[in-house]
Amino acid sequence: MNNQALENRLIAFSVAIISFSKNLETGPAGNHMRSQIIRSGTAPALNYAEARDAESLKDFIHKLKISLKELRETRVALKITKDARLSRSSSLLDNILQENTELIAIFISSIKTSKKRLHQE
Repeated sequence: MNNQALENRLIAFSVAIISFSKNLETGPAGNHMRSQIIRSGTAPALNYAEARDAESLKDFIHKLKISLKELRETRVALKITKDARLSRSSSLLDNILQENTELIAIFISSIKTSKKRLHQE
C-alpha cells in the first residue's frame, strides 16, 4: 500500500469514527466514550500526515508508533463501548473494529520494515 492510499484509508477511518460516534447513546458514559473515540480515532490520520513529512527515518518511525498507539487506544475504547452496549449500531461498530484491526496490522508491518531500513543505514 502506498503512502497516499494509506492516508486515504486513515481519513476514511476517521470519517467512519465520526459517523459512528453519532450512534452512541447520550448520557455520561456515552458522551465520555464519544469524545474519547473521536479523539483517538481521528488522531492516526493526523499523525500519519506528520509522519509523511518526517525529518528523518527515525522521526518517521516515531510518528508511526504514535499512530499505532492511537489505533490501539481506539480499539480498546470501541471494545468498551461494545461491551457496555453504548452503541445503537452493532454492525457499524463491528465494521469499524475490523478496519481498526487491519490498520493496526499495517502499522506494525510498516514500523518493522522501517526499523530494518534504519538498521541498514
